[in-house]
Amino acid sequence: MRINFAHVRVRGVNGSLIDVAVFDARSRSGTNADNASLLGTLTARARASRLKVDQSALAYSEGGQVKYYGTPALVKYLAQSGIPSWTNSIAV
Repeated sequence: MRINFAHVRVRGVNGSLIDVAVFDARSRSGTNADNASLLGTLTARARASRLKVDQSALAYSEGGQVKYYGTPALVKYLAQSGIPSWTNSIAV
């Protein structure tokens, strides 16, 4: 299975640039523990592909709404700006 993700550089709250990864995925159960595990696995794989990832999050649809799970600051940013376009994919 392949999961799409966006690997982009955004401006942080303090004005510095940060590299983020937003994955088009959710754990099967949807629990916080399983989402955390999935996010950790996907982030590690992105880093193993030599991508710099300072913060990461999952983005998925639930009940007709887009939901986010991940680094709180990134989740807040995504809730305001939306999901960036997918730039990469990763095998899982």
